[in-house]
Amino acid sequence: MSGSLWLTPPGAAAPGAPTDTLPRIPRAPRQRPAWAAADPLDELTARLEDLIAQAVHPDEIAAILESDGMTDDHIRLTYGREDSFALAEDLYARVARRYPEPAGPPTDPWHTGLGGCVLRGLVFALPGLAYVLGAPLLAGPPGALGLPSGTVPLLAGAVTGWVWNQALSHRAYAWLGLGDRPAAARTLLAGAPLGGLLGSLVAVAAAGPGEWGAVAFAAGQALYLAAATVLLVLDRERSLFGALLPLAGGALAALGTALPAAVRTALLLASLLAAIALAARALAVEAAPGGRTGRTGASAGSRAAPRFAASLPYGLFGLGTGLLVLYTAIGDVLAYGPAAAVAAPSAVALTLSMGPAEWLLYRFRGESLAGLRASTSPAAFRRATGGVLALCLAAYLTVLLVLAAIGTALVPGAPELGGVRLVTLLLIGAVLWTALLLQSFGAVLGAAVVCAAAAGAQTAALATGAGEPRAVGAAVAGAAALVLAVLCGILLGRATTHRH
Repeated sequence: MSGSLWLTPPGAAAPGAPTDTLPRIPRAPRQRPAWAAADPLDELTARLEDLIAQAVHPDEIAAILESDGMTDDHIRLTYGREDSFALAEDLYARVARRYPEPAGPPTDPWHTGLGGCVLRGLVFALPGLAYVLGAPLLAGPPGALGLPSGTVPLLAGAVTGWVWNQALSHRAYAWLGLGDRPAAARTLLAGAPLGGLLGSLVAVAAAGPGEWGAVAFAAGQALYLAAATVLLVLDRERSLFGALLPLAGGALAALGTALPAAVRTALLLASLLAAIALAARALAVEAAPGGRTGRTGASAGSRAAPRFAASLPYGLFGLGTGLLVLYTAIGDVLAYGPAAAVAAPSAVALTLSMGPAEWLLYRFRGESLAGLRASTSPAAFRRATGGVLALCLAAYLTVLLVLAAIGTALVPGAPELGGVRLVTLLLIGAVLWTALLLQSFGAVLGAAVVCAAAAGAQTAALATGAGEPRAVGAAVAGAAALVLAVLCGILLGRATTHRH
């Protein structure tokens, strides 16, 4: 039927239609017979009307239908549509968009204080000062590839610890997400010592002749990583910061004064033993029945334990990101000599920047939710999300640049900040932040594969001597940053990604 029939006033003829002079007889509107069944699609529309009206895209409605337990077979039989997406598009078209304002100011579940994130950045970076105090343990002739003595066992132990502790942290956080802190503590109690032992054994296996001082340092490093993982997962950042104070104070003193080897060793052991003691105490409190929160953990038996396989991508993520940070320091050493091994402001800036990076991740989540509330179309939401992503990434890279410039100015013997080194640093910073952003949305596998592939390419180039290290690092980081940017655009431009 043509829509013009509904526009023709009573008693008037439509253009081109034969004239009809008979009077129109009013008819009552058709009504559904009492015996007829109600249209199930009308009932579904009425039931979900408020949710449908607030949806920015039909995919949001499809997610609601699937969470309600509707299968495609049920949808075909009941509503005559092919699947949840077809039904969602029909519902989306039936209801006009409306976005009611909340009764009060909207809450931001992702709001967090900058101070806590900065503290975490400090406890990430301060352990690097151990290399200043431990320099006598690492003395010796250059090792493989012209790197300083002991570099290979140190790197092997550190990378092993990062991989193990990233996976262990994820498993513990999974238990925390289920509300079972005692189970999380028991996971850490079983896994942290194993990680320390594994890192030490790998360092021993990778050591060459005359590198036993570096092996001892690497063993202490592995034990520290295990203790720090426990304290960070259990929200004991302040305790960890306190444990690192002897190390930080001694390292600052060593920059201007020739400290005796015995004093250096004592300061290193003081921080290490303090971290281990604090971690043991935290585990004793949390793993006990009731724990710090008074939970008995009795409900844990009714829950399925987190899958071990789910933690593997996080270990791969730790491998890739850890190697990328290490290669920034190695690039400085190869380009500017062993004096950069202690200074390495690029690596220090990256680790220090992890505090502001974490805060900016929270800001992105909060601003994305605000954009979701304000947008009235999928295209508008994509534009809003893209703008927030660009601002947060620019802010992070600015912080990274400032930290690197300060480190370069303050540390004697640090390489100049500029040219390829600056470009590489900013590209690796972009890789790390976008990878962390994808991980925060659950897309850890894609981020881990990209970072691990980039680290593998740099490893192969370093081992074979293919190309100038800094140029290779810039090219690899640029490619990884581009791939991660595309992944962010695909994932974060969908409204359903932000609905959790």
